[in-house]
Order: sequence, then structure tokens, then C-alpha cells
Amino acid sequence: MAKNLVIVESPAKAKTIEKYLGKDFTVTASYGHVRDLLPKSGAVDPDNAFAMNYQLIEKNSKHVETIKKAIKQADTLYLATDPDREGEAISWHLYEILKENNLIGKKPVHRVAFYEITQQAVQDAIAHPRSLSSELINAQQARRALDYLVGFNLSPLLWKKIRRGLSAGRVQSPALRLIAEREQEIEAFKPLEYWTIEADNEKEKQKFVAKLNQYKGEKLTQFSINNTEQAHHARDELITLADGKLIVSKVEKKQRKRQPTAPFTTSTLQQEAARKLGFASKKTMQVAQQLYEGIDIGDGAVGLITYMRTDSVNLADEAIADIRDVIEKRYGKDNLPKNPVQYKTKAKNAQEAHEAIRPTSAHRYPDTLAKVLTIDQLKLYTLIWQRTIACQMTPAILDTVAVDLACGEGNNFRANGSTLVHAGFMAVYQEGVDDSKQGDEDEKMLPPLEVGEQVKVANIRAEQHFTEPPPRYSEASLVKALEEFGIGRPSTYATIISTLLQREYAILDKKRFYPTDVGRIVNKFLTEHFQRYVDYNFTAQLEDELDAISRGEKEWIPVMDKFWKKFKKLVDEKTETVQRKDVTQEVLDEACPKCGKPLTKRLGKRGSFIGCSAYPDCDYTRNIDGDNSNPAPAVEAVVVEGRACPLCNSALHVKQARNGSKFIGCSNYPTCKHTEPMPEDNTGVTCPACKTGTLVRRKSRFGTFFYSCSTYPTCNYAVSHQPIAEPCPQCGSPILTLKVTKRWGTQKVCPNKSCGFVENVATVTEPTTAE
Repeated sequence: MAKNLVIVESPAKAKTIEKYLGKDFTVTASYGHVRDLLPKSGAVDPDNAFAMNYQLIEKNSKHVETIKKAIKQADTLYLATDPDREGEAISWHLYEILKENNLIGKKPVHRVAFYEITQQAVQDAIAHPRSLSSELINAQQARRALDYLVGFNLSPLLWKKIRRGLSAGRVQSPALRLIAEREQEIEAFKPLEYWTIEADNEKEKQKFVAKLNQYKGEKLTQFSINNTEQAHHARDELITLADGKLIVSKVEKKQRKRQPTAPFTTSTLQQEAARKLGFASKKTMQVAQQLYEGIDIGDGAVGLITYMRTDSVNLADEAIADIRDVIEKRYGKDNLPKNPVQYKTKAKNAQEAHEAIRPTSAHRYPDTLAKVLTIDQLKLYTLIWQRTIACQMTPAILDTVAVDLACGEGNNFRANGSTLVHAGFMAVYQEGVDDSKQGDEDEKMLPPLEVGEQVKVANIRAEQHFTEPPPRYSEASLVKALEEFGIGRPSTYATIISTLLQREYAILDKKRFYPTDVGRIVNKFLTEHFQRYVDYNFTAQLEDELDAISRGEKEWIPVMDKFWKKFKKLVDEKTETVQRKDVTQEVLDEACPKCGKPLTKRLGKRGSFIGCSAYPDCDYTRNIDGDNSNPAPAVEAVVVEGRACPLCNSALHVKQARNGSKFIGCSNYPTCKHTEPMPEDNTGVTCPACKTGTLVRRKSRFGTFFYSCSTYPTCNYAVSHQPIAEPCPQCGSPILTLKVTKRWGTQKVCPNKSCGFVENVATVTEPTTAE
């Protein structure tokens, strides 16, 4: 056994690091967390200085035993878990376990941290160890205690007042509020009509469009023309005045620079991976972890990127020199600025790592790694490499032009366009945009135009428009909102989103978040009765206090005490005063057609429905269909006409699952349990595994969609993307699937993973699955 024992979190990382340290070091893994709070009430004791009762995590106990045996043979211990608060806490837990078992004695114990797994970084860290940071440990303990106390006090209250099995969390609940409030905005939104007058022009066979921005001497606003009569009158008048031509009255030319974006932080990496690669936040972090821990690229495992949990946009001087060398060699001196580009970190306390996410070597080009990385690893590495290189390149230079075209006195059309003069960083990378609108005129090319010349007008048309509600959150825009409001830390965003989907508080349909009925009611309960604790400012302030603890500026127990006293008092008060029916029922301004009593909207086992307030004396109920303020006609059940249950010959009904999706089921349930998918969910594609069933669109417990055999559980065949009845030309698989991404568009993909067949499809199909 070697003299020095190094403990890391991951076995993949252990293999990579052991290669760099030599025979005097043994590197072993804890496989993540080794201790956690007891999963029951009383694990945190507020009356005893918030003493925390930990226990070994059962699944990792065998790895702890391996560590115990290894430390007996070693002279020195190096704790080398991840370089953040959570990693610091894992090191502390390991130290406490070994100390409690009298396995350390007088052996030196060092804490080492490295932000990239390269030979130089690892050896430098071992050469310059430090002691465990009590500030970081206390900050993590405070975070864990807060989450525990909120969860173990609010969740039972939700069980009593709404439904068993629900949960609330310190950061989960404000995140749910974001999704629920956005849905309320969309439902309350009333579209406004407005019109634009547009001229289709042409010069030397080059067509361009100009919009009316001045009419009868007055500058137009968005709602200056807001009805059909007004728009058609203006259009007809302008057609007469133009008489087939417009006159160029002004040409304004400018040059502007577009600056590159900063290198990736955890948050911006998750956003861009969602926009450009279609990756969920959880998937992004999993793949990034693999790239960080080490990949065998031919001469042994090496970490390909720096630590992926960071708020910082700083780059080390040696990394910048490496990047600038690549730019000069690969893209030329014209794209290399005279001095390195410096970026300022916006986060108040970017303690998670000292650098942005970057390749450990800029000279390790993505195309040279194609054979050793998986498809997902290559996609993410390429994204990180491109962003890192681009951030140190020259700005892009664009020539912009604005042209005014007169149409009689006091009437003016304007056309905007731009020409790329110098690509700069745009030759490598451009940042994605959330919910960008089509037709940005600044990006269009215009023909050369001179003041006084006449331009041919092919048509002047009036276009009707309506204002649109704010878009529902995508993964990228939700992560951006979480960061802007200070909800959680970047390293927790993936967990927050996963929890909301797993708890069925939200679903992800066509890559947009929708709150479920349960999610709406939980949010309503929390915002009405615990408004302070789901308030965005309060959540952000609490994060600031945790950051202050990690910097040693505040003590953790006073922060906990301040929070706990008010929170506990409110929980006790609401437990006594809030009635369940006030939470789960909403009285409607409508009388029951059966007994005349008021109707209520209430939460049932399978979502919301409308029922009589006189229940159980009156059993009237009906489904909610569409707009809740304009309910569907009263029916006891939606009957499937012209069909009977194939098992018992009873009537078939359209029913609703707990996650909100509809299906067809036997009216004789639970005596007969026959079910089948809705006709629109059945693709009609024969299952390639059993050859008897068909592939049906289903919703997973995570809120995403997939396609599986209609005979499940007899046949458990499933694919992630929409199937088509077309054989694979490469391997002969009886079906192909349609995969849609922003980067590659629509592709036919063989579901047989060993095949790898991919073919681009010209026509873009609306994605029906969430990746």
C-alpha cells in the first residue's frame, strides 16, 4: 500500500488522478456523499444549536469500508473532493467518520482542490494543500438544515391540506411560482389588434420590404392603425400615391460592433445546451461531469474541461495565452485582439470555482476527439470549445443602413438592413436567444440605394397582427430566470427542475413548462399562506446570507435561528387555521343544474373537476374542458360512441390520468381494467418487437413524452422520438424515428443504437418529445 491516500468522489476521476501521482499515492473514491441527515423528524434540533443527526448512506457504506481499510496502511490523507461547498462538506464527513473510528490518530490530513484534472493541476494541488474550511462547511450545513426544516415542516402540512405525497422546498417552491405565475399571465392575457403597412420593393431583381413609419405627417406607433377599415383605407390611399414607385429620401449608414459573449458559467452552459443541443439541465451536468473527470483519448484518461460548477467568467493567464495561440494559428491575426479580453463576474460571490468552464487545452480541437467521445460528449465539448475560443476573438463588424422611402408628402416607409464586414468571433460562435422572433430586419441585405432615385413597388399590403402573451418557460429561460431572481445556486438548477417534474407539479410538453392542477394549488396555498418564503427577494436574500457564511462574514447558527423562529410560528398557525376545503376548492359563480347550490372547482385524484358544493347530498360532477371560466356542458362522463369494451362489453369512457393526459377506459372499472390510448396518441406504427401492438405516445412521470407498445406490460419496447413506418436502409430495422433539434433540424434516426443511421429531412416537423 502506498504511503499517501487520496480520496475523490468519482471512480472515473480516481483513475485519471492516480495516473498523474505515481506509485507513492493510492487514489480511491467515496462515490459521492457518504453521510446524510436521518430521513425522519428530529434530524435537526433547533433547540440544541441546530445539532444535526447524520447517518451513513447505505448504498455507499461498502465504499466507506474500503476507505477505512486503505487509511490503516497510509501515512498521510489527502481529501480531494470537488472544489465547492458540497465537496468541502463531503471531505468533512469523511474526516469525521475516520476520526470517530480512531483511524486518523496523528496522521497529517490535507484538503486539496483542483479545478481541472490535468497532470500539472493535480500535482500543484498536492504540493500546496490547505486545511478544511470551516466557513464552507458551515455554509453547506446551514443550507442542508434549512432545506430539511422547510421540507419536514411544510410537506406534512401539504399532506393535511391538499393531498398525501406532496412536498415543498426552500428553492423548489419559488421555482414553481415562476411557472405558475407565467401561466396565469398567459390565461389573463387579452390580445390587442394592430396593423402594419408594408411595401414590397425591388431594385435590379433584389427584393426588399419597407414598413410604413410615418403617415400624413405623424410618426406611427404600434397601435396607430388598429382596425381593418383604417388599415385598408391607408393601404388604398398609399397605393394611389405611389403609382408603382417610391422615392429614396434618406440613406443613413453606420458601422457597429458586436462583442463576443463571456466564457461559460454553470448557468449559461445549461442555457446554451438547452437552446442549441436540446439538452435538459440534468443531462448537461451529467455529460459535463464526464468531460471533467477524464476521458481516455488514446494515451490514458485526461480531464477535457475545467470544473463545471462555477459562477466565474475569469480565465487563467496561461489559458488565455493558449487560446490566443489557437486563434492566431487557426483563424489568423485579423481575428486576434491586441490585448486579451477581460470579463467581469456578475455573481456577488463566485466562490464555486476560480475560473469559467473551458477546455483544459485549447489545442485539443473537437474534430480530433470525434472518435473517442460519445455523440453527446462531443456536442457539449464542441460548444464549450467554441464559446471559449470566441470569447477571446475580435468583435464582429457590421455595416448597417436605414433607408427612408417617400410616398407622397408626409408618408414614409423605412427599410433596415446590415452587411457583415468582419466576422470576428462570429466565425466561430454566436450565442442563442430565447424566444427570438422571426424577421429581424437588421439582419437583411439591402441593395445599394441613393437619395432621389425611384424604386419599383410590386405591392403595398396591410398586415394584421395581434399582441402575444409572454412565452412559457423553456429549460433555458427558466434557468435564466432562476439565476436572475437568485433562486438556488447554479449547481442546483438541474435538481430543482427534475424535482418539479417528478412531483408532477409541472410537465414539459414541446420543451415548455406547464403547471399541473396540483402544481397550481400547491403554489396558490404557498403564495397565500407562506408568501414570505416563496418571495423572490426573500429567497435571494437567504442565498446572500449563505454566501456570507461561506466567506466567514456571518455565523451560521444566528442565521438559522432568525429564520426558524418566524417560520415555525407561521407553520403552527396555518396548521390550526387553514381549512382543507379552502385550499382545494374554489366557489364558482354558477349554480348546480341538479340542485341549484353553487358549483365549485375542486382537486380530485385525477386532476381538477367541477362538482356541487352540496356533496355528498348532491353528486353532480363534470370535467373541466378548456377555459375554466366557460366550462364545458354538464356531462357525467364522456362516452366513446359506437364502441364497447372488448373484455366485458360495457360502455367505454374518456378518462383523465393524474398527470392530466386522457385515455379510454372501461366504465365498469375497477371490475374491468381495460384501457387504451386516445386515437390521436396512437401512431399506427406496428411495434417492431412484438409485431402485434402499435406504438403509442405516452407521458412519463418526469413530464416528458415517449412512444411505447400498446400491449405494455406484455411488451415493453419504447423509443424516445416519434416513430415512422419506414425501414432503416442501413441495418434493416423496421422503423425509423423523427428527431428534431434546433441545431440539426429534423432528422430520421435509426432507433438501433449500434446502427447509427442519420438522415436529414427537408421538411421541419414540430417536435413531439422533450429531449
